[in-house]
Amino acid sequence: MHLLCRGRLKLLVASLTAGVLLTWLYLLAGNLENGRSLLLAPCLADTPAQVLERSVLESRVREVEEENRKIRLQLSQSQGTAAQPPDGNYGNQQWAASADTGPEDGDNTAEEKNNTECPRSPPVQKCELIHVACVCAGHNASRDVVTLVKSVLFHRRNPLHFHFITDTVAHQILSSLFQSWMVPSVQVSFYDADELKSEVSWIPNKHYSGIYGLMKLTLTKALPSDLSKVIVLDTDITFATDIAELWGIFRKFTDKQVIGLVENQSDWYLGNLWKNHKPWPALGRGFNTGVILLYLERLRRLGWEQMWRLTAERELMSMLSTSLADQDIFNAFIKQNPVLVHQLPCFWNVQLSDHTRSEQCYTEVSDLKVIHWNSPKKLRVKNKHVEFFRNLYLTFLEYDGNLLRRELFGCPSQASPESVKAALEDLDEDDQCYDFRRERLTVHRVHLYFLQYEYSPAEDDTDITLVAQLSMDRLQMLEAICKHWEGPISLALYMSDAEAQQFLRYAQASEVLKNRKNVGYHIVYKEGQFYPVNLVRNVALRNANTPYVFLTDVDFLPMYGLYEYLRRTVVQMDMAHTKKALVVPAFETLRYRLSFPKSKAELLSMLDMGTLYTFRYHVWPKGHAPTDYAKWRTATTPYRVEWEADFEPYVVVRKDCPEYDQRFVGFGWNKVSHVLELDAQEYELMVLPNAFMIHMPHAPSFDISKFRSSSSYRNCLNTLKEEFHQDLSRKYGSAALKYLTAQRNI
Repeated sequence: MHLLCRGRLKLLVASLTAGVLLTWLYLLAGNLENGRSLLLAPCLADTPAQVLERSVLESRVREVEEENRKIRLQLSQSQGTAAQPPDGNYGNQQWAASADTGPEDGDNTAEEKNNTECPRSPPVQKCELIHVACVCAGHNASRDVVTLVKSVLFHRRNPLHFHFITDTVAHQILSSLFQSWMVPSVQVSFYDADELKSEVSWIPNKHYSGIYGLMKLTLTKALPSDLSKVIVLDTDITFATDIAELWGIFRKFTDKQVIGLVENQSDWYLGNLWKNHKPWPALGRGFNTGVILLYLERLRRLGWEQMWRLTAERELMSMLSTSLADQDIFNAFIKQNPVLVHQLPCFWNVQLSDHTRSEQCYTEVSDLKVIHWNSPKKLRVKNKHVEFFRNLYLTFLEYDGNLLRRELFGCPSQASPESVKAALEDLDEDDQCYDFRRERLTVHRVHLYFLQYEYSPAEDDTDITLVAQLSMDRLQMLEAICKHWEGPISLALYMSDAEAQQFLRYAQASEVLKNRKNVGYHIVYKEGQFYPVNLVRNVALRNANTPYVFLTDVDFLPMYGLYEYLRRTVVQMDMAHTKKALVVPAFETLRYRLSFPKSKAELLSMLDMGTLYTFRYHVWPKGHAPTDYAKWRTATTPYRVEWEADFEPYVVVRKDCPEYDQRFVGFGWNKVSHVLELDAQEYELMVLPNAFMIHMPHAPSFDISKFRSSSSYRNCLNTLKEEFHQDLSRKYGSAALKYLTAQRNI
């Protein structure tokens, strides 16, 4: 359609130019034929033939001027009506009656009747900042809002400022996500919903959104006083176009209009859905508040806070409670003040709840602008085109968010911290280990608490969180771990956007996982060619909420009762006041089906029978040999062991222990470096005599295959180890030289 419009405009301009040129040539030809200059003509006497010829010429000039005037009029008509969409786009013309009328359009009423089907570009400046507000509370809404943001970022061509009214949970999740997402030309602000609850808590509300469904009423108070206008969106919205088009509709508001809304597409406010159905008062079919244009500056001047309160108080005397939260109060207000509303075309809020008239909004699904899943059923709603809508939604749900980090050409951006940029510039691309070094500087998107999480701290300050990381190929271990460890768990999952949705479906279908609310699942989104194993471990470690952590791997099953045993031990070992790392001895089985030992005696019997083995004794004995399994067999009290090169036990430590060194990615030395630093900080390594864990068999990871097959990979790992030792020496002094010496003696 854009090509068609462009072609018409070019044709009109060409015709106008040709007309002017033709006039000039005609005049020039007449002068040459007379052999005289028009400049000299007034000085000479004209013959009758010349007078006649001049009369004919003047008549022709007038004809050409009239043609040019018509061309100019046609050109202005095509430009003036460009904003009018095709008739079919509105579906129901009644819904769009006031959609595209505004003070600036009043002078072109006659011209606008000539609909050229040429959409005008959004009346938004190139780098104009667009403000978007959302109310978001809880884990599920935080996931939903990410899909909304993806759809907005996918289409946008303008800088954006998101304003989130959040509870504590959503604030933690979204602030971490946007900080690590680092999208250019995107600002984010947060406002505490707890500070606004008193404004609306007095309103009885039956809607499933609860008190947060009333928060949009408080936006004039919650948002900055110098913010003049904002687009307000529900979290279950999906954009199919550039949000700048919606922002541009503000310029169509009359001087009195303060709020832009789409008409409600169900019969709710008509009161005919069932017998004795009595909805709140509304203008006609009422309006849906999933998408709102709020002219905050004008609302404040009107005294919005007092006006909506008076409306709510008056109606609650007879209605007793709201059924659709803020939407009921907005509609009752508009019923009393219809001049204040600017009705938007219905395609700006296609409402996909059962029994809506949304199909009348469009003749083709390509006409859609905004899809609104405003039913508790969400994607299971009934609609003739629901498969198309679902596929569009799923596209953004699983879309790689890293691709949305694109710069806006010509607009200022502060996405990447200057320190990161400088460090990247300092890297030598000819270095054979460039890819390893660059990986350390990669900032991965992180979505904390991807699923519902509930945890109440223990009163005795002895609680311990199991900390581990995993990728999609270890997902099957989660149920078993939850059966073996009843305490809190912090898991970091390294996944793509699509894999994260697969995990979500897996977790929601598992009875074991659904019943465990004290497991924090943190998604670290894939980026780069290496598995950033220590970075992922650190995400899980930082988000443990207990004084102590059990640092393990997801392919180990702890013995039954280990959680309670460790809680007793941290008290006995005075872990709160001493630097100790409690070693949990590791064993392994080569059998996929194992009758898990219920005691140390049973485990020793299985060791003797060859059903179990000490961990990696046949391929990497140095990793766990310092545990001294021979002594463990008969030990009844914890015993101390000394650090040795390449020792990598699984330990229980205070949460304030050093983090894992993130230069180590993929396979090799990732846990070794951590234990080495624990020793450098003078942690005592204490082996627990009545604790054990068993490694379950699985296929080799991709990273270990790369390590074994690539000499350059192994060479770079050695280089990183040397650099780590040097950094350790600088950090801990001459005492750390023993690690470098030990490594060279291997």
